[in-house]
Amino acid sequence: MKQSRRSFVKTTGVALTATGLGLPGALASPRRVAPSDRVRVGVIGCNGMGFSNLQSFLKMPEVECAGLCDVDQRVLKRRAADVEEMTSSRPPLYGDFRRMLDADDVDAVIIGTPDHWHCLMMVAACEAGKDVYVEKPLANTIQECQIMVRAAEYYDRIVQVGQWQRSGQHWADALAYVHSGKLGRIRVVKTWAYQDWMKPVPVLPDEPVPAGVDYDMWLGPAPKRPFNRNRFHFTFRWFWDYAGGLMTDWGVHVIDMALAGMNATAPRSVVASGGKLAYPDDASETPDTLQAIYEFDGFSMLWEHATGIGLGPYQRTHGVAFVGNDGTLVVDREKWQIFPEAERGGDNVRAYKVPAMPVQHRSGGGGLDEHTRNFVDCIKSREQPVCNTAVGRLAAVNAHLGNVAFKTGRKVHWDEATTAFENDPEANALTRARYRAPWKVPNV
Repeated sequence: MKQSRRSFVKTTGVALTATGLGLPGALASPRRVAPSDRVRVGVIGCNGMGFSNLQSFLKMPEVECAGLCDVDQRVLKRRAADVEEMTSSRPPLYGDFRRMLDADDVDAVIIGTPDHWHCLMMVAACEAGKDVYVEKPLANTIQECQIMVRAAEYYDRIVQVGQWQRSGQHWADALAYVHSGKLGRIRVVKTWAYQDWMKPVPVLPDEPVPAGVDYDMWLGPAPKRPFNRNRFHFTFRWFWDYAGGLMTDWGVHVIDMALAGMNATAPRSVVASGGKLAYPDDASETPDTLQAIYEFDGFSMLWEHATGIGLGPYQRTHGVAFVGNDGTLVVDREKWQIFPEAERGGDNVRAYKVPAMPVQHRSGGGGLDEHTRNFVDCIKSREQPVCNTAVGRLAAVNAHLGNVAFKTGRKVHWDEATTAFENDPEANALTRARYRAPWKVPNV
């Protein structure tokens, strides 16, 4: 079935455009799509971004929901009802992702689980012949990032990582200006995320596993621990067993754009400082305040994040600033803007005056819609998507390098050629995954 559909697309050259239909609510137009051109998508992890991604996919007339998988039956039932309301069809439900991967009527899967599951599930999906849309960051360790790149290539799968700025036209326009040379030599790139919506995570006691939750499957390869709702669903992000805090949550988005703007891969060294300075007594483990300095050839990159504060650099909650000798370009999800340098002793400026350029989405929807559209187009054409595993790996590795520098408390020196730290066994140990039995790190 999968091969015949691809052959059909290659023969006809058909690539349907996005409709921009609003969700939730029943889809506004009938789905008159040839069976051979349908893309049947399943979701693993339906509570947060996994379902947001599905909503975006379902705006495309050729996409069908082929199944939902979650370890929390309450989430699964709620999302099944949501899909039925949107599509007038109730999808198959799964409690074990492996059963979904066994299904012949699933062409691609969305992986919206906590980070510690990304590698295992993505490799298993590729091995099962499925294409994959995996949430960012690519993986929870540098070792897993390497494995996922190899798996996508070895199994010849289309894999898109959810760093959707890669599909945003205004991001592309901003980076084109950076590449034009009009800013002069760029010697500093600033990246940041100031998240004022993040409040303290209250200290809560361990408790019995809620009814309908397969907690052992939720933990998967992570260490065995008593159930605590702080470590469950959204707030898993602030615990090292499952994720890397704001550095890997927001950092991969904006660091990805910094790397793209500078045509850079990995730094020579990183040093980081910070800690739990906003909420020192709350339950989270990852730092709520962090600054990291990355040393690249010819420029430095700065990363900083803070919770409970919204007034970041250039009065923006997040963004990238390319600081050149002739001007600075600042870009975030809303707009990009030039701040020119003035000539000393005169009114002339060394960079062109450009008005603030607000975001304009090509599809009529958001950047996420453009990103999912690119993935579906690539499923058909078998061309590489804009954020494949190699691209996702670079952003994730840079974010993990910042966390390793923070954990070691010293400057660490990275060798991208060997994908290891130089003469630093302690730092290198932090790049590797440690799975709880019976789960094993994939060998590709």
